[in-house]
Amino acid sequence: MSSLSGKTAFISGGSRGIGLAVAQRLAAEGANVMIASSRQEHIDQALVQIGEGTEVKVMGQAADLRTLPGCEAAFEAHQKAFGSCDILVHSAGATKGGVFPDQPDADFLDGFALKFHAGVRLSRLFWPMLASAHGNVVMIVGGAARTPDHKFMVGGAVNAALANYTKALAGQGLVDDVNVNWINPGQTETERLQTLFATRADNEGKTIAEVRDERMRDEGIRRLGKPEDVAALVAFLVGDEARHIHGVGIGVDGGATKGFF
Repeated sequence: MSSLSGKTAFISGGSRGIGLAVAQRLAAEGANVMIASSRQEHIDQALVQIGEGTEVKVMGQAADLRTLPGCEAAFEAHQKAFGSCDILVHSAGATKGGVFPDQPDADFLDGFALKFHAGVRLSRLFWPMLASAHGNVVMIVGGAARTPDHKFMVGGAVNAALANYTKALAGQGLVDDVNVNWINPGQTETERLQTLFATRADNEGKTIAEVRDERMRDEGIRRLGKPEDVAALVAFLVGDEARHIHGVGIGVDGGATKGFF
């Protein structure tokens, strides 16, 4: 039996992409799951996918996680449904690509609101539950936290801020017995990546296929990542066998970035 059986997980951004893959993997391993994202139709579709073939409880809450009331609504829905939380995975965030100095201020504000501030607010709201359960936090950050790109300034800045916050949160985790780690996915096959490719293609006068091939070539990787690659690592990190892995950022990028020693 999986060590996740019977546990309860909250996943922000759980209706699509990496968040959906994480929700599916945790549910498949026996965890009850609450997902939150902005659009109810996406949640409805995701709940069918997540619950398929499982006997766990799967719930969803539509909320604007860019705002404090939205984060509070998602937390309250989870609290009402489950009353406890063993696992918090923050996967929400859709920072926009662009060309400096033309990229507008709104892109930066939106990027920080959804990815950084939501991560702070959700971890603060869920922390008492997580401490009581001796639980786990995993932040889905991004490789741009370590390798900034002048065509992806918003993502790089937001990711770096969230990684720094998560590292500090891991210090509090040692005090309260909550495991805290973060993951830096590389180029991963999601709808969001296709949007970023489309933006870059438009800015550079290229086709999306050309941008895709160029990114793989520049990073020296064999293939683009899959959401399931990240989900597998999340499932390991929140399981009992990984309890001694704490305060660590792990890249899932096919070797695009190298580790530091």
